[in-house]
Amino acid sequence: MDYDKLALDLHKQFKGKITTKLRDESELDRTKLSAYYTPGVAAVSKAIADDHSLLPTYTWTNNLVAVISDGSAVLGLGNIGPEGSMPVMEGKALLFKHFAELDAVPITLNVHTADEIVATVKAIAPSFGAINLEDIAAPLCFEIEERLKEELSIPVFHDDQHGTAIVTLAGLINSMRITGKTLKDCKVVTIGAGAAGTAIMKLLHKYGVGSIVAVDSHGIISDMRGDLNDEKKALLPYLDTSVSGSLEDAVRDADIFIGVSKPGLLTEDMVRTMAKDPIIFALSNPTPEIMPDYAKAAGAAIIATGRSDFPNQINNAIAFPGIFRGALDNSVRKITDDHKIAAAEAIAALVDTPTAEEIIPSVFDERLVPAIAHVIR
Repeated sequence: MDYDKLALDLHKQFKGKITTKLRDESELDRTKLSAYYTPGVAAVSKAIADDHSLLPTYTWTNNLVAVISDGSAVLGLGNIGPEGSMPVMEGKALLFKHFAELDAVPITLNVHTADEIVATVKAIAPSFGAINLEDIAAPLCFEIEERLKEELSIPVFHDDQHGTAIVTLAGLINSMRITGKTLKDCKVVTIGAGAAGTAIMKLLHKYGVGSIVAVDSHGIISDMRGDLNDEKKALLPYLDTSVSGSLEDAVRDADIFIGVSKPGLLTEDMVRTMAKDPIIFALSNPTPEIMPDYAKAAGAAIIATGRSDFPNQINNAIAFPGIFRGALDNSVRKITDDHKIAAAEAIAALVDTPTAEEIIPSVFDERLVPAIAHVIR
């Protein structure tokens, strides 16, 4: 299947992927028009002006997410700008609607500093019930999310970070059920210290993983290095900093490898030096750090990728629709680490009997959204 051609044809045929529709689909007569618009709407506006908490009672903000990007870190494409990122943001809105019946509006910003993005999002925030940040490059994405979480009264969630982390943790929980290992006793090696890698490491630390070794393009991240930027220095409290060297040194005797970096970085020989029954999450897209058949040949017990054409796809879409459904339904103002862990556990629990070929439920599992939404309270 030539998916490039199919994508171009479908997008051209339908002129995008989303639209709006009326909630009240009954006939719009003069009486109803007078209630929905002038003069009746003035009473609704006055009620909201007097009590802002009534906004989701009387408007679609009870079900509305803003999907916001500056196009600086679009998956597989990099910094392609706001115009180029619009099809991806529309795709995110499609997933919100299909999986969680949430309305979502894609918004691409032609501003690229933290101050500009924060100011713009704050200015439009009254129109929405929640903010989904998307494809904003690290390290800027960390500052932007933290500032917006502090300054807004609606949930803010950078899915590239936390959606990936939640689904990764869910997959690892079930991997432990298969291998008989426990996360607190595992040595985890993560390559890639960008948005996703940073969030994964922090969530695994919060969950109680015993040892986390992080690797970037210059080797193992530790306090022995003098070239760390502020973001990597901030990671040190979550890491095992007693080791140094290269990726090859890091993976020796490791139980778990998590890649959110570049294709081909993990070799079969490296896998063979890992602990018994190694677990490989090679999540670089579209080409993973090691192809599943190579990892399996080298002795990997469990292999996950970010791709849909292999078993165990670690996909953000497994998590974020339920996260936002729960946040809006339960009037949650901030999505916390405890929410993320609860979501990961809820996802993992949907796989009754995990196997090496099924550690995570399908994105099409209809139980996902209700199960996750239930724990976001």
